[in-house]
Amino acid sequence: MIVRKNMGRVKTLLMLLMVLGFFLATYNLVSLIIEHKAGGLLEPFDKKVLETGSNLKYHVALTATDAAYSQWQCRIMYYWYKKVKDMPGSDMGKFTRILHSGRADQLMDEIPTFVVDPLPEGLDRGYIVLNRPWAFVQWLEKADIEEEYILMAEPDHIFVNPLPNLAHGSQPAGYPFFYIKPVENAKILRKFYPEDKGPVTDVDPIGNSPVIIQKSLMEEIAPTWVNISLRMKDDPETDKAFGWVLEMYAYAVASALHGVKHILRKDFMLQPPWDLHVGKKFILHYTYGCDYNLKGQLTYGKIGEWRFDKRSYLMGPPPKNLSLPPPGVPESVVRLVKMVNEATANIPEWDSLNGRSRSRR
Repeated sequence: MIVRKNMGRVKTLLMLLMVLGFFLATYNLVSLIIEHKAGGLLEPFDKKVLETGSNLKYHVALTATDAAYSQWQCRIMYYWYKKVKDMPGSDMGKFTRILHSGRADQLMDEIPTFVVDPLPEGLDRGYIVLNRPWAFVQWLEKADIEEEYILMAEPDHIFVNPLPNLAHGSQPAGYPFFYIKPVENAKILRKFYPEDKGPVTDVDPIGNSPVIIQKSLMEEIAPTWVNISLRMKDDPETDKAFGWVLEMYAYAVASALHGVKHILRKDFMLQPPWDLHVGKKFILHYTYGCDYNLKGQLTYGKIGEWRFDKRSYLMGPPPKNLSLPPPGVPESVVRLVKMVNEATANIPEWDSLNGRSRSRR
């Protein structure tokens, strides 16, 4: 009887252990499936990306001029920042327009702004974007920035979904541009990234924006970014090869010189008219003109019967209530126009800006 009782207890214990083991195995399998599915959107997956907290907050910073062309884009950008800042999934902190005109303008009371000096006269050689790295150096040195991370953005960015902190600790996140090709330009890049530093593949196919990066790391990279930008501009071969994306290459090289690799996030941004759908991407970048005929067919390179191109408004803001695209135009373009219209309808004294334009980018 005693033996049978003991055998019964052993069997009961074994059954409990088997049930517990099955539960743990099932839990682990489900966890792996969840992580795998989440990785499709937020790859490489890290659950901290889905969480908000003060340690993950990033400061939204963009550089700008006092030209009307820059101002109206900044106003739209700031409008949508305020709309999405406190939505679930957002890790946005405060906002700063880094104004590198060296003087205040009429948007100081509307948009949080930090005024810095432009490069000495003539040093940018008409390439106004060269002021961007110098502006960041001054801002990082002089401003009181509470957040641990920084999002480097641009005036022609619109937040279409709440943006979490995509950086992983000390590893920043960037967007891979199809036209930034370090390997194809290895001969030129070796002037600034010598062989002893490593392979050219260490240079990421990115620009400085959009990038989410630790503030302390940006403080190290920014001065190098300035120096590389100026050296590239001074080199005729490099200047000719890289053209208007020169400072983007300069940031990529500067980061590599500091041993920094970015997480490449294609979902960071979309660029109409080439990207057709917004989906779960975070930033809409309207740098390209959108030209279509009335059948909804793209006529890129030829002015369309319907068009939206930011460069059509160099001297002042676009009018309110822009006409929507004809049927058949991609959802991304329709979304862009609707978001511009919403902003212009709600921003006070929208039509008040006018003046000269110094930059067309």
